[in-house]
Amino acid sequence: MATTTSTSVSLQGHGIDAGGVVIRNPTTSQLYLAALRDWGAALAEGGALAVDTGRFTGRSPQDKFVVDEPGSRDRVWWGSVNQRLPEERYAPLRGKVTSYLSAREVLYVVDAFAGADPEHRIGVRVVTASPYHALFASTMFIEPTAEELASHSPDALVLHAPEVESDPDVDGTRTGTFIVLHPSRTEVLIGGTFYAGEIKKSIFTVMNDRLPLEGVFPMHCSANIGDDDDVAIFFGLSGTGKTTLSADPERHLIGDDEHGWGTNGVFNVEGGCYAKVIRLSAEAEPDIHRTTRTYGTILENVVLDERGVVDLDDDSKTENTRAAYRLEQIPNALPAKMAGHPRNAVFLTADAFGILPPLARLTRDQAMYWFLSGFTAKLAGTEIGVTEPQPTFSTCFGAPFLPQRPSVYARMLGAKLDEHPHVCVWLVNTGWTGGPFGEGHRMPIQATRAVLHAALSGNLDAVEYRVDPVFGFEVPQTCPGVDEALLDPRSTWADPAAYDAKAAELAAMFRANFEEKFAADAGEAIAGAGPLG
Repeated sequence: MATTTSTSVSLQGHGIDAGGVVIRNPTTSQLYLAALRDWGAALAEGGALAVDTGRFTGRSPQDKFVVDEPGSRDRVWWGSVNQRLPEERYAPLRGKVTSYLSAREVLYVVDAFAGADPEHRIGVRVVTASPYHALFASTMFIEPTAEELASHSPDALVLHAPEVESDPDVDGTRTGTFIVLHPSRTEVLIGGTFYAGEIKKSIFTVMNDRLPLEGVFPMHCSANIGDDDDVAIFFGLSGTGKTTLSADPERHLIGDDEHGWGTNGVFNVEGGCYAKVIRLSAEAEPDIHRTTRTYGTILENVVLDERGVVDLDDDSKTENTRAAYRLEQIPNALPAKMAGHPRNAVFLTADAFGILPPLARLTRDQAMYWFLSGFTAKLAGTEIGVTEPQPTFSTCFGAPFLPQRPSVYARMLGAKLDEHPHVCVWLVNTGWTGGPFGEGHRMPIQATRAVLHAALSGNLDAVEYRVDPVFGFEVPQTCPGVDEALLDPRSTWADPAAYDAKAAELAAMFRANFEEKFAADAGEAIAGAGPLG
């Protein structure tokens, strides 16, 4: 019979016959001690918990599966993003996970919420034997009050067993690693990987399936708000700057990665942040940098020296070093984690071609085109096998987390822009300038912050714009605090003819991607809002 500490909770309803101690919502101190004693963690100078995720230092999208079951079959976007796992394979694989969990000496149960808006939140339960993954879950999701915990009922269940590997021949998986979502049961199985990001992205996938059914637009974006209640949202894939740019000392942080946009406005799905910290600068990103020296923060794959001092410049383990910390660790975070409707929407792209300007203004139809296209570069380390920036089209700026068809989310964006015509949509390139990757250099963070500040404050409303001859969007000709030459990327290249050729190549990639995936359903106006010519 299991011994249960904290508030009583039974796991038998989940098929787990726990033979050891079950600790519900353990304290940070409990999890630190267990992680340091039994799971190879280290204490970093300043108080952060440093952990190593082993051979998996990023997500494993090719090992993500969705159970093919009647309750969700017709709405799932089947293909490379959502690979089918036959329903008859689910129970045996689940049995392997529950058998493993049942045999552990200690299990941690984290009960929390996803969704800051009470009208659209779900109860989340994570069951794991790993203390640092339990700390990650309690950090990343919204912590319940004592009263809420007493009546907490899980709507979504994550059974986390990183030491369990599947048998592809028996279980229908690709390798020994598996991340499996059963939509109707709202259950996730995770095995074969210690990378903690799989936990948070699995619940985001759940919310991306559930929220549209409730009329709420789920977004892979960060969000902040100014003192005059002007909300800004920042769409983008990992590494494009969502976390960095939303943590603005002059604005209040709503959240750094996952949000919903409903009838009441924008709300955070999470209660924590998960920042990429390789070469993080105390000067450029002081608030995030401070968290890496703070008790309660989890540092993934960050190198410590012999004294336990963090070295954020060391990429010997991975480029995808991470820090997980509570939202409240950012000094100007918004406690409610929800605000009104946005005034500005920003599409972040890390252009590895070096073609796009640091900032451009989009029309409504151009916004729809760029949202569907989702152009960026996958940055090193964010996925297994990515060792240098790779130009990619990730629809809706979050294809790996979309259980339903992209058209569902695109229609919701269009409806929001029609309902709120005051929203200004901007395209911001945080990638390369002066040439492509390997020849040019990354866009200076100071320039990115300057163009964003000017855009969000309205200082670009009255300046003159030029129409880009290749892509057709509007580019400001001047911007306070930014070198005018930087606003014209062609002028930053040593060989303008080489720029023209590369721009034509990128435009052709856009047209081919859109024609193949979206032209049949998008309509003439949106299809015509892409590159010119």
